[in-house]
Amino acid sequence: MAQADGTLIVQVVSDSRPVEQADVRAGASSAITNAQGEARLTVPAGAHDITVERFGFETAHARATVTAGAETRVTIELEAEAVVNENVIVTATRTTQRIQDLPLRVEVVPQEEIDEKLSMTPGDVAMMLTETNGLRVQVTSPSLGAASVRVQGLRGRYTQILSDGLPLYGQVGSISLLQIPPMDLGQVEIIKGVASALYGSAALGGVINLVSRRPQADRPEREVLFNRTSRGGTDAVLWLSKKGEHNWGYTFLGGAHSQEIQDINGDGWSDLPSYTRALARPRVLWENGAGRSVFMTAGALFEDRDGGTVGSAVAPDGAPFPEDVTTRRFDGGLVGRFVTSGSRVFSIRSSALGMSHTHVFGGTRERDFHYTWSGEASLNGSNGRHTWVVGTALQQDGYRARDLPEFDYTYTDPSIFAQDDYAPSRWLTMSASGRVDFHSQYGTFFSPRISLLGRPHGGWTLRLSTGTGFYVPTPFTEETEATGLSRLAPLRDLEPERGRSLSVDIGWKRQPLELTATLFRSRTDHVLLLRETDPASNPKPVEIINTDGPGRTAGSELIARFHKAGFDLITTYMYVWATEPDPESGIRREVPLNPRHSAGIDFLWEIEGRARLGIEAFYTGSQQLDDDPYLTRAPAYWLFGIIGEWRVGRARIFVNSENLNNFRQTDHAPIARRTQAPDGRWTVDEWAPLDGRTFNAGLRFRF
Repeated sequence: MAQADGTLIVQVVSDSRPVEQADVRAGASSAITNAQGEARLTVPAGAHDITVERFGFETAHARATVTAGAETRVTIELEAEAVVNENVIVTATRTTQRIQDLPLRVEVVPQEEIDEKLSMTPGDVAMMLTETNGLRVQVTSPSLGAASVRVQGLRGRYTQILSDGLPLYGQVGSISLLQIPPMDLGQVEIIKGVASALYGSAALGGVINLVSRRPQADRPEREVLFNRTSRGGTDAVLWLSKKGEHNWGYTFLGGAHSQEIQDINGDGWSDLPSYTRALARPRVLWENGAGRSVFMTAGALFEDRDGGTVGSAVAPDGAPFPEDVTTRRFDGGLVGRFVTSGSRVFSIRSSALGMSHTHVFGGTRERDFHYTWSGEASLNGSNGRHTWVVGTALQQDGYRARDLPEFDYTYTDPSIFAQDDYAPSRWLTMSASGRVDFHSQYGTFFSPRISLLGRPHGGWTLRLSTGTGFYVPTPFTEETEATGLSRLAPLRDLEPERGRSLSVDIGWKRQPLELTATLFRSRTDHVLLLRETDPASNPKPVEIINTDGPGRTAGSELIARFHKAGFDLITTYMYVWATEPDPESGIRREVPLNPRHSAGIDFLWEIEGRARLGIEAFYTGSQQLDDDPYLTRAPAYWLFGIIGEWRVGRARIFVNSENLNNFRQTDHAPIARRTQAPDGRWTVDEWAPLDGRTFNAGLRFRF
């Protein structure tokens, strides 16, 4: 029988490039193509029908005659399917794969949606993120407008924000989120749930990777944007991009942004803080088209932000209470990718960040300096049905409080990590990843993650993912970000928070409709929360403690998208049930400022190259409030918006309105407290917009 068999070698290519992990079948034999796009099958001599399948490509068929005892070679060309987002490449998972091939679910905000939000808020990414299902931008300081990003109901300190895979924002403070402009973004990649297996301590709740635009080979880009709002905001942004000779290219982002202080309801407290901000970010890219590239970035930012009491107004104690923060930030980073022998890819990443603040809370001044530097080296490749990556990383985070040195810390965290994606068949891919962190103060942590991707016929996909992670204590919570550290007792005897999460995602796609449903659940042990101290034993009024019971979060997400011939309709719904022990009583409570129900409808109609019209509506359900003297639960509310854009030659003119129904928190309860809270706050939490109906208009011009 052996002499009656022959060897069939199938070379699978697309656009003259090899296609790996394609499923090749001939009769009863099957194989998966390797990194060179080859599959080797042993089949009986004679004629055989060959079928090649690969997700994202049209199924291909061919016929070959195999000779006994000999090798028969055949080359089969695959054609890419014409499916929306089918060729989106994701970098946040380090394997640089297409989004549809990842066992771990990664959501991508494409550049078209970024452009829409750019016309609404050119100065920061807050609106773009808050209108992404599963994310909530929670204001932490109404007077200064500071905010953090909650992922699936988890507190904002657990969210890691990256720039091109680099921690250029460090352990992101609540002000940093408002200083990131979207003009130079190509896409945004979002991983929800515990991601410590990828990025360590800072990613207990998830990862948001902001991927920059790349220079285009066919043309240079030069663009300016001017924007003005009805509430006294002004934005001016410059974008430059060029792909030059010898494989080099560059981009440049420059911006100047300002906002006038606004006391809209006339209570003497700022509803919109004032700020002036200037920033610059040049980037340089070299790539040879054969898998080798070097990417370098640098940034500088200067901002002065003011809030609190306005003009001659005073707090209830009879004294003015100004709140200001001055920020100076410098950063730089490098990413290199080099193809080695055997089609392996060696990658390096390195970055450094230095950021200084001067905070003023009433009569208290706090000056500090944050720094983060990191380095990483990894190797990834493919062997048969395996796609793997191994690497090592080193990161150091430091904080120096000039006026409160008892809060200084230096955390050094060397780590090793590995990941293996295994595709035993065309419809099934499994992924296992793990990271070991050797933390300088809190010891060793192992963070594993397992994911599964099933792709049965009929446009269905199924993803299952579970993992564990950790978060080390720092003095920064949503409360202390808003009030400073002068009233906080020094940290002592705290344990790292440990978390684990589970998610199930079911998707179905058949043009022009795409549906996704997600169920998620997480648990966090040793939750760090702020509570009042006993005045007899502690001169500081508040302290951070580990709670006795865990924090629990469960919920679901639903997303439906209809896309056809210039029409886009996206509807979303999210349910979150999050509980934690009350830090004062220990009794289990609902996590404050987490609406159980939220939903959105976003409609966009575009006439290619001429105009577009967008209409959106967002619902926020009732929220539990924390230590609010006026309300225990916030009422539910809707927000409506509309945007129009017209193209005239090289110009794009846009007009936008947010909160058309003019819903304001201060129409339902005051923002200012009657007495000062123990942690120093004179205002309650912000659970709805303070600025009300807002219009903005502007111009984008290419030259």
